[in-house]
Amino acid sequence: MESQSHTTTFLLIAAFLMVLHRPISAVQTPSPTTNDLDFIRTSCNATLYPDVCFTSLSGYAAAVKANPARLARLAIGISLSRAKSTAAYLAKLSHAAEYGSDHRTVAALHDCVSNVGDAIDEMRGSLKQLRDINRPAVGAAARRSADTFRFQMSNVQTWMSAALTDEDTCTDGFDDAAEGDTKAEVGERIADVKKFTSNALALVNCYANNGAP
Repeated sequence: MESQSHTTTFLLIAAFLMVLHRPISAVQTPSPTTNDLDFIRTSCNATLYPDVCFTSLSGYAAAVKANPARLARLAIGISLSRAKSTAAYLAKLSHAAEYGSDHRTVAALHDCVSNVGDAIDEMRGSLKQLRDINRPAVGAAARRSADTFRFQMSNVQTWMSAALTDEDTCTDGFDDAAEGDTKAEVGERIADVKKFTSNALALVNCYANNGAP
């Protein structure tokens, strides 16, 4: 038994080394077809920011194929990533602003950090729900009813809408803050995140309307 175990271990290591030294070209993802890219482009036309949508998603066209569920998950994932990056930036900015003299800007920053944090949680919830919807099932569980699908997608839509509202609330909090670099920088960052969140919500809506089993 011990000899067999050693043989198995050796084979696994050998296989790993073969993969490790395989030429990069051999492990590259396949190039997207025209149909793959057309699906991304057509889907993005349903969003408010189609150019931003296509630029951010077209690189994954070969993996998405013509699958609206994958596209919705991908869009939320990218939006979530942008929101996380912005949250880290806002946290640093908020800490630095503690020593500033404009208390309204400081208060607005604190609230904004909280708002974006809530948006991140809501996007995570949306992503988890989408993954649950598309998780492979066995037997009778595979025959999910259209009513269940609509209920689950309604949750995703609600959470993504709430995330967009939280991002709006962040910038609204700066209405009474003094004009300056901080207000401008936060406005630009949040505006960027809102575009991705809005696009993700639009793609979720498309999937909800057209993807019922």
